[in-house]
Amino acid sequence: MIDQVAYVAMHTSPLALPGTGNAGGMNVYLDELARTMSGRGIEVTIFTRRVDEDAPELIEVVPGYRLATLRAGPTTELPTDCLAPFVAEFADGLVKWASIHGADFDLVHSHYWLSGQVGVIVKRELGIPLANSFHTLGRVKDAARHPDEPSSSTVRLLAEEDVIAASDCVIASTPYEFDDLLTHYRARPERLCVSPPGIDHDVFVPGDRDEARRKLGLDGAPIVLFVGRLQRHKGPDVAVDAHARLVERVGDAELVLVGGPSGRDGDATVELLSERIAAHGTADRVRFVPAQPHAAMADWYRAADVLIMPSRSESFGLVAAEAQACGLPVVASRVGGIPHIVKDAESGILVDDHRPDDLAAALHAVITSPSFRADLSAAAIRFADRFSWSATADRLLELYAGIVG
Repeated sequence: MIDQVAYVAMHTSPLALPGTGNAGGMNVYLDELARTMSGRGIEVTIFTRRVDEDAPELIEVVPGYRLATLRAGPTTELPTDCLAPFVAEFADGLVKWASIHGADFDLVHSHYWLSGQVGVIVKRELGIPLANSFHTLGRVKDAARHPDEPSSSTVRLLAEEDVIAASDCVIASTPYEFDDLLTHYRARPERLCVSPPGIDHDVFVPGDRDEARRKLGLDGAPIVLFVGRLQRHKGPDVAVDAHARLVERVGDAELVLVGGPSGRDGDATVELLSERIAAHGTADRVRFVPAQPHAAMADWYRAADVLIMPSRSESFGLVAAEAQACGLPVVASRVGGIPHIVKDAESGILVDDHRPDDLAAALHAVITSPSFRADLSAAAIRFADRFSWSATADRLLELYAGIVG
């Protein structure tokens, strides 16, 4: 019987707005999972690093789900790659917090490699099992990174190996991530488990496209939607180039980029995107939209004609899953866990590379054939039904019981 679980997300809070800073699909995952688990009567505490002196140290998000902020390093936002020196301090703070609050955690479930290092220490100090979800893997990112992206640090790569070795269960989001752990890290298969994230089917549901467009102030032109942090690894530059090729073919199509700059080079990435758009002469057809509250994204999915996802790697691709639940076809690069989320030629189109011409051709096929788009939309809704937070919680509780037992 699982009663109390500690989740660790040192580098980002589950309450942070997805699409800004370090916040993305992992934040949505943690928040939705904690809400679902607390609804099952399990006490969940998520530990994150304190970045605001004025914020409360403990927040009860909903009954049974609380967020604890721990001091580790300066109380300010820091790039993820600057946080490794504060891992031990963070872990010590978690152990002391558990003692002060009389918490009797059944296990610790860490998220990302930094939190995995924390989890290894907490496992040892509290004598409880460790589950870890990486969400992204350094060696996998390096194999597909943009030429201008820095490679993963040696500290990260060694830490990932240590966390894999120390975890009682390493949780992969898809069978593709399972294979990556075997191929790139020689992980022991008996310690690997697969549990995909879910979708909130009360929020992400099909709706009237015209109504969504009126609500968002969008006109009647075909809309290509990009959702994610504006960083090189997500491929917004590829989306901009593919859109320009599409405009050459159809004359009128709008690209909407929803998300904010992320990482050390986030602002520079946005400047480069603006320069690229100006060079293409498509500035009047490209709209930058700040990151939106998670539930508000449903209207953007309903308003668009197609989602473009040219990421260089994705362990899962929650955006693609949620878009499909709203009936939005997806055009994506065939990377990471995307083929587990998007059924090629059924709920979307998968492209084997990041060439803008190939992505533009796929976008053109979706936009110019209403019947094809309608077929993709119907299949996307059916395909997305496989993913739910209830099913995710069921699977994780099964895994938790296995390592606690």
